[in-house]
Parts: sequence; structure tokens; C-alpha cells
Amino acid sequence: MYAIIATGGKQYKVSEGDVINVEKLDAEVGKTVSFDQIILIGGDSIKAADDVKGATVDATVMDQGKEKKVIVYRYKPKSGYHKKNGHRQAYTKVRIDKINA
Repeated sequence: MYAIIATGGKQYKVSEGDVINVEKLDAEVGKTVSFDQIILIGGDSIKAADDVKGATVDATVMDQGKEKKVIVYRYKPKSGYHKKNGHRQAYTKVRIDKINA
């Protein structure tokens, strides 16, 4: 069985036991979080729309961290304009425990 969940403006296809990185969640390491924005549940049959109302996906927070640094470099020729910035996106690593259909 798998589910497609929406969190942090992105969609993820998950099944039980998967470990994924999602946008930063306000939860401590070891706590359980529940995703309630379920788009689709698949397996023997596919359920979507009204059939997945009330369905949830339970996950355990494994880690809070930051991605590798992305360098943003801006340059305009002939004007001497150079600007260099770096960005590290925060993430939360979660393990999918159960899909409650």
C-alpha cells in the first residue's frame, strides 16, 4: 500500500517504512507527526477525493537538519556588480510508520 501526501507545498509518494526528507516541521526528534493532507491511497484499489477523507499517515521524526549549501551568484557585466550568497534549506527527516486508510 502506498499514499501520496502533501506537505510543505510538495507531494510525496510514501509507503510504510520509507524515510523521506520534508520541509521543516515544528516537532522534536522522536515525536510522532500525522499528515492529514492525503491526495491518493493506492494498493489493491485506488482511492482518491472523497474516499480518502479522514485518512492519515503517521510518521516518526528522526532528524532535523540542513541541506548542503547552494551558492547563489549574481553578476552584471560591464558594471562591476558581483554578489555572492549561500543558502541552506532546513529539512525534517521522517520515517513513515503507518498509513491509516
